Amino acid sequence: MHEKVPAQSGSVVAGIDVGGTFTDLLLIDGKNGGRVHIAKTPTTTDNQAFGVVAALGATGFPVREVDLIVHGTTTTTNAVLERRLAKTGMITTRGFRDIIELGRRTRPQAYGMTGTFTPVVPRNLRLEVEERVEATGKVRVPLDEDDVRRAVAALLAAGCEALVIHFLHAYANPRHELHAAEIAAESWPNGYITTGHSLLSEAREFERGVTACVNASVQPILERYVAKLRNELAAQGYDRDFLMMNGNGGMISASYVTREAAKTVMSGPASGVIAAAYTGKRAGHGNLVTYDMGGTSTDVALIRNAEPAVSNEIEIEYAMPIHVPMVAVHTVGAGGGSIARVDAAGLIQVGPQSAGANPGPICYGRGGTEPTLTDANLVLGRLAPKKLLAVDNPVSVETVRKVFAEKIGAASGLDGVEAAGAVLRLGNLKMAGAIRMVSVSRGHDPRDFALFAFGGAGPLHAAALARELGLPKVLVPARPGITNALGCVVADLRHDFVNTVNQPVALVDETLIRQVLERHREEGAKLIAKEAVQPQSLHVVHSADMQFVGQTHIINVPLPSAEPTRATLQHLFETAYFARFKVELPEIRANLVNLNTSVIGVRPDIDLSQLIDPAGRATRLDDARLETRPVWFAGKWHDTPVYAREKLPLDAAVNGPAIFEQMDATTVLEPGDVARSDRDGNLIIEIAGD
Repeated sequence: MHEKVPAQSGSVVAGIDVGGTFTDLLLIDGKNGGRVHIAKTPTTTDNQAFGVVAALGATGFPVREVDLIVHGTTTTTNAVLERRLAKTGMITTRGFRDIIELGRRTRPQAYGMTGTFTPVVPRNLRLEVEERVEATGKVRVPLDEDDVRRAVAALLAAGCEALVIHFLHAYANPRHELHAAEIAAESWPNGYITTGHSLLSEAREFERGVTACVNASVQPILERYVAKLRNELAAQGYDRDFLMMNGNGGMISASYVTREAAKTVMSGPASGVIAAAYTGKRAGHGNLVTYDMGGTSTDVALIRNAEPAVSNEIEIEYAMPIHVPMVAVHTVGAGGGSIARVDAAGLIQVGPQSAGANPGPICYGRGGTEPTLTDANLVLGRLAPKKLLAVDNPVSVETVRKVFAEKIGAASGLDGVEAAGAVLRLGNLKMAGAIRMVSVSRGHDPRDFALFAFGGAGPLHAAALARELGLPKVLVPARPGITNALGCVVADLRHDFVNTVNQPVALVDETLIRQVLERHREEGAKLIAKEAVQPQSLHVVHSADMQFVGQTHIINVPLPSAEPTRATLQHLFETAYFARFKVELPEIRANLVNLNTSVIGVRPDIDLSQLIDPAGRATRLDDARLETRPVWFAGKWHDTPVYAREKLPLDAAVNGPAIFEQMDATTVLEPGDVARSDRDGNLIIEIAGD
């Protein structure tokens, strides 16, 4: 592991988010009144570090004068989803090497017998040793040390770079896992040894095993990337430590991040949700549904009382549970590059196939030939051809319109414009379904929330989605296209802990609960004290994973203190169950499965009012108008004013229809809706009733 280099906690902070298409940067210069520098450069997929350095260079700000760099990365996410993983071996309890492949008796296609699944560690690299610990923690069969040494030698001979040690019931007694790790370290040539209990101390051996395997298999990949980025930054004069975003929405020093590399999976989506919570809280909107639409997919999440929903039940793809706390994000395969087509039944379909970044939509001029949602927005006048980013060879609107007429409209008697309108409508319906998944399906009324729209394409569709779902307001942040980078700037330090109890509440030892939660708090405080940047204060949040006795479904229940009684636990669970399912079952006993703690190091506030330079704002609304152009709404063309968002007066009220253009996004205001700015430059859109 890299030796820790102190980082300054000064006033020049750069947040960098690496996406699939663009690398976004937001730099706040606190030494000069909070002046903001932004950059959006192409992601360098072969080595993301080059794109990070290019984004820093694009600001014109000297890298050596940056006090702190905070970085969100897709390195581990992409490695897992694309299965570009380090060769990893597993040592496990005799008779249990197939646990991570047997899983939970589910299947890839719920209503069919097709589909495949490839475990992270293949069967020939999962070796068994003699040992057994009971669920009580009692040792039934001692660990056979010679078995461990033989297994380690065999995995090294097979070319494994990382190692997982995953024993049955190690959460109850980790002695055998710890001892096996000591034996392995005698001959293992690096530090990539993951013990299941140290990453996830919960009872379910399938989830614990897969999580450990993911961690081990991405450790070498993440460490190599961190080393490359450290070297690239050092060449630019940045010789301090930097922080990296975890999937739980907190940050951790790059010097420590590879120890629990699995926690960085989903760090990109998490940073956007954290930025939304921070922005919404300042704007007075604590209840939000976040809507992040990019080029290939759309991510949605729920925020209540300015706190993002965090879950340790995330499954990023079939049979790939990563049970470490992560911001609960639901993804649907509909983005700006989602391809529209007519299926064999003559029905229009949108996604999940995507044109991606290369060749991309037709209008990018990179050879794309299939119509996409971005192309539909162009045909309908919502996007200006000359304002598109990363266009190689401009394609005329008329050319794109003809493609819609030929490939979409011909089968249903629609012209090019009508076909584009139908594609847009279907895409919106698909994304609305994703929002219902995080709201209605979890017992929440969407009307109690505002829609927080960001990403390069989110503000294009937000007003239509809000109307479809009955959400009364849309909040579009000042810089929608770099919101994930903002999340890196405002995120706090965070460490999460979980311990399995798995006892009926009526029998649980209240003293044990207090001891576990206090141990979590102490360990979290120690870890944050070692970080490169010190927070202003510590915030500790406790919760319990609970269920009815005999049930498998788990509900996370917030705990108001670290000393809950049995009666309090039963009451809190019944209240949470009723809030979710609207059913009261007081006669059924509750079971305490896990105790969870989040220790959060709160960082200083960031002033968001400078994200759009106040000096550039016009005094009159008309001075911010760029042009008037026809835009298609609800089946007909409307002459629509187009405004430069950066020039909008803060006190302006704009009646729809209207278009707001800025460097990183375009916002569509539909007929009848009204948009106003707040003090931070956010657009608050009031959705007109029917």
